Amino acid sequence: MSDNSLARPALADLTTLGLGGPAGRLVTAGSADEITACVQDATRTGEPLLLLSGGSNVVVGDAGFPGTVLLIRSSGFDVIAEDGDDVSVRAAAGHPWDDFVLRTVAEGFSGVECMSGIPGTCGATPIQNVGAYGQDVSQVVESVTVYDRTEGEVRTFTPEECRFEYRHSVFKYTDRWVVLDVVFRLRRDGKSGPVAYAELARALGVAEGGRVPLADAREAVLGLRRGKGMVLDPTDPDTRSVGSFFTNPVLSAAAYTELRRRTDTDPPAWPGADGVMKVSAAWLIERAGFTKGYTRGPVAISSKHTLALTHPGGGTTHDLLALAEEIRDGVHDHFGVTLRPEPVLVNCEL
Repeated sequence: MSDNSLARPALADLTTLGLGGPAGRLVTAGSADEITACVQDATRTGEPLLLLSGGSNVVVGDAGFPGTVLLIRSSGFDVIAEDGDDVSVRAAAGHPWDDFVLRTVAEGFSGVECMSGIPGTCGATPIQNVGAYGQDVSQVVESVTVYDRTEGEVRTFTPEECRFEYRHSVFKYTDRWVVLDVVFRLRRDGKSGPVAYAELARALGVAEGGRVPLADAREAVLGLRRGKGMVLDPTDPDTRSVGSFFTNPVLSAAAYTELRRRTDTDPPAWPGADGVMKVSAAWLIERAGFTKGYTRGPVAISSKHTLALTHPGGGTTHDLLALAEEIRDGVHDHFGVTLRPEPVLVNCEL
């Protein structure tokens, strides 16, 4: 475990947005034991603690973070059990997610191929219930090992205990549980799961529900994500973002009916349990007058994807949140729908 306490490193250098003030202290942990030890130290002293891994789903305030920032840099994964074609793979919390996807595809393990190109680490995926193109991690998580700061012990969560919802879990918006590793239950199969996303099916030239070689699914997803500026690329300022800034709002049947009345059309939406409808946030943003490339000072909406707010350089977190507030309020004024941020906000608010 390394301690960079003699300097106050800028958190902007550790986030994909390139925004955020200084850390009080920066510590790097390369194993589950080191993560646990650092968390225990902070708990014992009462020092504020921020866990940071890929920095791809976090917005840090301009004042930074006054306590210890713990960089999660554990790595590695291995097969721990097999049951017929089912394969259980344990991944360290700090292992880069897309490397995990790449290598599971190479091994012929199906289940996460449509989540290719997502930045961040394996340990962050259950917190956010990360998903894309018809797959999300709640479909494949077998268990999550955490350190419980309240009870002072390591414990294992089942999928049911994780309480997964759309882009949410029991781990989000709390610092009680620190993810140490995740076990994913994949399937030994050279083909993808049934393609459940219409845009991906069109890119692959198959009907929805069709299956394709794993590598084909991965390449098609990466192509779609690159076209939206959603694959990190230092030469592309559109990728200096946290991906989708707003979640797709989930509306009750009555709220969706009211939205249809206001728009005099059928907004793009996906039905859920109990009559709720998940509505396209990008559609609402565009119809409220915020187009791709819309700029406010040094920050902008991506030129490729309406949901991504970008920071090409020279701006502040205050600038970014002012743009987000403008979009949120504009959508509410037009449609009566409140958009909510997808990334975690640290020492700032919207």
